[in-house]
Amino acid sequence: MKQILKSCTALTLSLAFATHAFAQEPLKELGKGEGELSIVAWAGYIERGETDKAYDWVTGFEKDTGCKVSVKTAATSDEMVALMNEGGFDLVTASGDASLRLVAGKRVQPINTALIPSWSTIDERLQNAPWHTVNGTHYGTPYVWGPNVLMYNTEAFKGEAPKSWNVVFEEMALPDGKSNKGRVQAYDGPIHVADAANYLMFHKPELGIKNPYELNEDQYKAALDLLRVQRTLANRYWHDAMIQIDDFKNEGVVASGSWPFQVNLLKAEKQPIASVFPEEGATGWADTTMLHAESAHPNCAYMWMEHSLSPKVQGDVSAWFGTVPSVPAACKGNELLTDEGCAANGYNDFEKVKFWKTPVSKCESQGECVPYHRWVSDYIGVIGGR
Repeated sequence: MKQILKSCTALTLSLAFATHAFAQEPLKELGKGEGELSIVAWAGYIERGETDKAYDWVTGFEKDTGCKVSVKTAATSDEMVALMNEGGFDLVTASGDASLRLVAGKRVQPINTALIPSWSTIDERLQNAPWHTVNGTHYGTPYVWGPNVLMYNTEAFKGEAPKSWNVVFEEMALPDGKSNKGRVQAYDGPIHVADAANYLMFHKPELGIKNPYELNEDQYKAALDLLRVQRTLANRYWHDAMIQIDDFKNEGVVASGSWPFQVNLLKAEKQPIASVFPEEGATGWADTTMLHAESAHPNCAYMWMEHSLSPKVQGDVSAWFGTVPSVPAACKGNELLTDEGCAANGYNDFEKVKFWKTPVSKCESQGECVPYHRWVSDYIGVIGGR
């Protein structure tokens, strides 16, 4: 029996290694689609016209390829990583604070860009971006990107846009004469520590913060202290875009970090909502479509990655979510995005956005930094009032 167990163990290890080795080899050539494709995505990223018939970039793909698309939405990067660790998915639209974790954890595989004809059309600023390129190897195709904007109620601010993120970090009276206490929100994800660090970079240069994702112990403590002040002001910590929309409409929330997606939907409903890029700058996200290391439908996945880079899809997604296309050709001639859409969504602000990335202990700006697992545990503590 021991020999059998030993053999089984050896076989298991051998298969595990073989699977691992095979999974890390990019696909050499495209075959016939497998008929199915499952994608983990942010809400609003994979639309099939069910919310608005004008926004549908799935139905045509399914008809052309025979790959039936299913979508699992995730509200945070941590949830995306957890779902990819569970397995059973082919693709994920990962932000920069998840993508390198997925690479390091071997949950995604390198891609063969030669099998993606539209690769050469990608914005040069994104083709070799560090959140999906490791040692020259690409682990996905850029999808769309954008800033985390300050969304606000124009009536509460009397028609004057707030200039600073201080309206969500410090207690004050707003232009309508009422306190901001209980009327602002904060993002329910550890990466929000970077928003506090970004604010401190501008207002407390003596801390020496060079990068909001690379914090030494003193800088990190200052960011947590600021977040504890914000804890006393926050109406709610949000991670569900639709709930945040309802909070702005019905729960008296008047200011929060947000995504252009919520801003656009509220504006479409004629709500008194606007957004601004404050003086401190903003964090943001550049999302990558990544292929699971054990994808059961790699041919359909490659077909989708090519499809996702078409100017039509890029323009439609960006119009729907308020993002910036990764393919510049999408900025012209798209009926939904319009020729002004890219500039309006931040195309020219690329250099001002501090894109999400996973904090690591060995950092470039100052050697030793507080790693992401500390951000996770400590931010849970802040939200819990500790």
